[in-house]
Amino acid sequence: MNEMSVNKLNLKYLNLGGAKKVHYQLTPAELVEMAICNGEGTLADSGALAADTGEFTGRSPKDRFIVADDITENAVWWGDINIKFSPEKFELLFNKVANYLADRDIYVRDAYACADPKYRLNIRVVTETAYQNLFANNMFLRPKEVNPEEQPEWTIIAAPGFKAVAAIDGTRQSNFAILNFTKKIILIGGTGYTGEIKKGIFSVLNFILPHQRKVLSMHCSANVGKDGDTAIFFGLSGTGKTTLSADPKRGLIGDDEHGWGADSVFNFEGGCYAKCVDLTPEKEPQIYNAIKFGALLENINYYKKARTVDFSNIEKTENTRVAYPIDYIDNAIEPSIASIPKNIFFLTADAFGVLPPISKLNAGQAMYHFISGYTAKVAGTEAGITEPQATFSACFGKAFLPLHPTKYAELLGERMKNHQVNVWLINTGWTGGPYGIGKRMKLSYTRTMITEALSGDLNKVKYEEHPVFGLMMPVSCPDVPAELLNPKNTWADKNAYDQKAGDLAQAFVTNFKQFSEFANTEILNAAPKTAIVV
Repeated sequence: MNEMSVNKLNLKYLNLGGAKKVHYQLTPAELVEMAICNGEGTLADSGALAADTGEFTGRSPKDRFIVADDITENAVWWGDINIKFSPEKFELLFNKVANYLADRDIYVRDAYACADPKYRLNIRVVTETAYQNLFANNMFLRPKEVNPEEQPEWTIIAAPGFKAVAAIDGTRQSNFAILNFTKKIILIGGTGYTGEIKKGIFSVLNFILPHQRKVLSMHCSANVGKDGDTAIFFGLSGTGKTTLSADPKRGLIGDDEHGWGADSVFNFEGGCYAKCVDLTPEKEPQIYNAIKFGALLENINYYKKARTVDFSNIEKTENTRVAYPIDYIDNAIEPSIASIPKNIFFLTADAFGVLPPISKLNAGQAMYHFISGYTAKVAGTEAGITEPQATFSACFGKAFLPLHPTKYAELLGERMKNHQVNVWLINTGWTGGPYGIGKRMKLSYTRTMITEALSGDLNKVKYEEHPVFGLMMPVSCPDVPAELLNPKNTWADKNAYDQKAGDLAQAFVTNFKQFSEFANTEILNAAPKTAIVV
């Protein structure tokens, strides 16, 4: 960016007018060059910049705070997810970070979130490092023109080299990510992990869009067919969200964060932040091919004496990542906006072998399962897990919800009814028994069932009700064995299935206790039938 634009840049509202040097709106090539010159990273043989994020290679949920003020005090769902921070402490810490950056070069980028112009949120990202600014360029939407004199709606300040003093600054430890809805600032320090930047804005949108604009914010992937039919995929890690939404016959709207407005589904972002562990061109060709010049690799390792990435090497972290612009994906649509969805898929990897491979949900069940956000972890996924464990994450993204989960679920139910949207629960997990006895559902069968649901053909077949969960299961689906569609039929020991179904239902009900006080009758009535707690 030319010197005139830098001179016009408005940083007075941040007390950053005295920064040593300001690098404004640099191109990816310039940022890559500066990152290498600064010793922030190296160039992989694919052309991507590879950087290490330091001590933190993932988000730190216990160090994420929200300033308690007139806007948030009575609206935020306070607790272990949303931790209070005082306005006075924020002001003192903000001034410390500003003074810290005043002696350094800083990188400034103007971008925006929300592809639908009706909901656009202008963002300024101020970073201490060039690689963080490259991340911001890749992940946020890139404006065709910028006005450096304008003050944006929200500002992100990321200073990984600044360490807080917990006893003085009010943090838990030296790192922090703090959202201030009055100042409209996200303040990040002590961590170089770029996911804090991305998820900071996601958390902001998860507050202002549902609370102030009646837009359902969603942690999901989305694609659209040739006839303009939109589909949404919710699912926690390991359920197949990225794999199943990546369909060469359908356009990719986005892979992670979306809004559902009055007449559109739109991407919040302008890029993708994909996991890289065990990445191969056979398993994930789109992601693999996107790792080229302009992309940012994080915390990867090279093969010895080479600049070739060893994606199986997790010495630094299992959470190796790559961030790249969405147009690095061949079938991505731009702008990333489409019509309201016709089908919604909740993906779960049920390691207990209880849930049907596909089932249709009514509005109450959709809200109940949305709030529950169920999947199961199996042995080997995390240290200490030796047998399947039920895992619940509200709205498939509990860590990023400033509002109570029922607020998002009620918006989903309202949208579902108003637009007659089909909601499907897809089990990509086990059939014929639990993990260790049964087998993982074939991906080809799951793809077929989703294709049939998208085409509308599954609306024409007969259904039967699951005796425990009340879900409606199709009795037939082309190219899928009929006995697979009712999970009990696949178990040799039918009594063992009934016992396991009852156990899982009880886990659902126990988990839901934390939400029941704020849930409406329609949601509560969708609980599993045989797991009634007296």
